[in-house]
Amino acid sequence: MIVLLLWVVFRLMLGAGLIKMRGDPCWRELTCLDWHFETQPIPNPLSPGFHFLPHSVHAFGVLYNHLCELILPWFLLAPRRLRVAAGVLLFGFQGTLILSGNLAFLNWLTLVPILACFDDDFLRWLLPRRARGWLDRRPTAAEPARGHQIAAGALAALVAVLSLEPIGNLLSSHQAMNRSFDRFALVNTYGAFGSVGEQRDELIIEGTRDAVVGEATSWQAYELPCKPGDPLRRPCVLGPYHYRLDWLMWFAAMGTPDQYPWAVNLIAKLLEGDPSVRPLLARDPFPDAPPRFIRVERYRYRFAGYGEDAWWKRERIGQWLEPIAADDPRLDAFLRAYGWR
Repeated sequence: MIVLLLWVVFRLMLGAGLIKMRGDPCWRELTCLDWHFETQPIPNPLSPGFHFLPHSVHAFGVLYNHLCELILPWFLLAPRRLRVAAGVLLFGFQGTLILSGNLAFLNWLTLVPILACFDDDFLRWLLPRRARGWLDRRPTAAEPARGHQIAAGALAALVAVLSLEPIGNLLSSHQAMNRSFDRFALVNTYGAFGSVGEQRDELIIEGTRDAVVGEATSWQAYELPCKPGDPLRRPCVLGPYHYRLDWLMWFAAMGTPDQYPWAVNLIAKLLEGDPSVRPLLARDPFPDAPPRFIRVERYRYRFAGYGEDAWWKRERIGQWLEPIAADDPRLDAFLRAYGWR
């Protein structure tokens, strides 16, 4: 069972490393971290500090990433000292990711199988003397029953068979990221940040109660709990779960309404005053009645420098969705095309 946990870590780390080397030249040029901390899905309050580190530190970070994802996985089945050393470095790697961003459960879950790198003697060494003495007085564990051994062997055999396609995916030059190959998703392939964007675009949802939209229209912005919005607002710390809407809005900013139709459905629900949407928001500027029109603006965000009052600097780069009302026939036709009306 310990070996099966280590096999999870092997696939997870090596898959992430290979997708990077195959996906974006910046991982080979050691430049990805020059902008990753600023453009990652949801930065945290420490992310600006990581972003403004010198390029030499960022380049070292990329090398450390390659060490953890491409080299250390091969030491997971090595003799004890190499396995424990690999586990310590992998544990520290996940800790750095936790400190530098808001990937929530992704890193915390990865820490769980990494614990399989450490045997009882190593974990005992980490404990204070009193705790070690208490453990020494405990009876030793009994040998596993034969039925237990048979069940573990059957599980190992099943995992071995189901691992064939994930292994093929790791070897493929067309490696897929985060893919399941069996209907129960028991043995999967993993990988993250195969490419890193150099710029951060954000969608800002704004509404108005004005009867007619014009140059003098007053727009008020909705705020989500963690997604960058108001440049003065401090980035959040989230976990262990994601704010799913905040996360998905990061993707929607990279495309168009036709590519992310669920975002248009969200706008429709805001125009209708659907109460199920309100818990997803940090600020609803229209708590009593929905607005007459909603638009979605696209802004480019950059971290503000040290000593500035704001956390972000931003500039408007265009309109993602033009002002639309709940009774607009175009909105009705769009929603009907997707079966939402």
